[in-house]
Amino acid sequence: MTLIKSISGIRGTIGGEQDNNLTPLDIVKFVSAFSVLIKQNKAKGKKHKIVVGRDARISGNMVNNIVTGSLNGMGIDVINLGMATTPTVEIAVVKEKADGGIILTASHNPKQWNALKLLNNKGEFISAANGQELINIVNECKYKFADVDDLGCITNNNTYDDIHIKSIIDLDLVDTKSIANANFTIAIDAINSVGGIIIPKLLKALGVKNIIELYCEPNGIFSHNPEPLPENLTEISNIVKEKKADVGFVVDPDVDRLAIINEDGSMFGEEYTLVAIADYVLQNKKGNTVSNMSSTQALRDITLKYGSKYEASAVGEVNVVEKMKKIGAVIGGEGNGGIIYPELHYGRDALVGIALFLSFLAKEKIKCSELRAKYPQYYISKNKIQLSSDDNIEAVFNTIHAKYKDYETSTIDGLKIIMNNEWVHLRKSNTEPIIRVYAESKSKHDADNLSASIIEKIKTIL
Repeated sequence: MTLIKSISGIRGTIGGEQDNNLTPLDIVKFVSAFSVLIKQNKAKGKKHKIVVGRDARISGNMVNNIVTGSLNGMGIDVINLGMATTPTVEIAVVKEKADGGIILTASHNPKQWNALKLLNNKGEFISAANGQELINIVNECKYKFADVDDLGCITNNNTYDDIHIKSIIDLDLVDTKSIANANFTIAIDAINSVGGIIIPKLLKALGVKNIIELYCEPNGIFSHNPEPLPENLTEISNIVKEKKADVGFVVDPDVDRLAIINEDGSMFGEEYTLVAIADYVLQNKKGNTVSNMSSTQALRDITLKYGSKYEASAVGEVNVVEKMKKIGAVIGGEGNGGIIYPELHYGRDALVGIALFLSFLAKEKIKCSELRAKYPQYYISKNKIQLSSDDNIEAVFNTIHAKYKDYETSTIDGLKIIMNNEWVHLRKSNTEPIIRVYAESKSKHDADNLSASIIEKIKTIL
């Protein structure tokens, strides 16, 4: 059982003992601490307001009741969206002029997990500094709850799916006419979470008439491992091929990651979701791009093709957003299928990814697999090493760094070693007790070998 505190939020397994899991007591403590943090950033005497939304996890309703009650107990009003995607909550924070937001989702983690994703008043994840301050407040028990006359209240609002969809439809680069004329047949797998509510509505608004729905009942009973990786997508892959769909879309439980299935059932590749959408955006807008250090260098290649600038950030949405703002990026995201399109909002959003991708595919008038074949071919080998509580990760990275001192390296986020047209990136996960080992090369064989070599060295050191 696990409780992890990071820039990705407060994430843990439901049940067990407090301080080691995401128990009701832990939820109260962290929500109360977040309330203290929010109150520090606004003039005293003014009523504070937080937007709350959740995915369809089995524990979601229980966690939601504790979160909203704790906020009310701290004297904070709640706009409760109920079941809503992560990007929908982010948009609602801005439109409601709220002081922040809390999204109840553990993203791609299995059903026993849940989490508190914390947003500032811009609808963006709080900074690492704010996250550390929150942990300090919890450690020092620095909460002051409201008197009975100052308790907060709850307002339920179920309109934001429609608001989110309209905001996407109104974007200049979303071409509903071309999408409707293409007469696409589209299969979707929403993992029995909130994507099953909003994606069919989005597709219909885009002009798609033929939709094959797979696992769209938001009951929180995940039909397969919820991380949208190829090994978990065999069923929709077969359905796309059998039903002769033009494309398949798969999202994670909170709909901030997008995986794409080609018409022949093959994988478009989660790394190439961002590459293709960036290609479309850069054809129509001058600007720069950003992805994190564990993402494919194909985005760099595409960006340079248009005479623009590419930069890599540390892993984590907050880091990508910070870099995007710094260099004026018009598109960015992460190689896990996370699309950040700042014209809509600064957050990973699978829904805007679907709309932009379909607009591109309709305009190109080619098959999905043919679009994928246009891009530079790289292979990423994604691996992980389980950690124990006494592993000294810093010492491991220092030792590996010394072994590769003659190569270009970066220590912005863990350790990245760059060798000609291949690289390997080692970092401790923000969401799980593991070291992630990602390697990219021009062939699967070379990427796997590079990864295996580094993993063997790490295991020897451990």
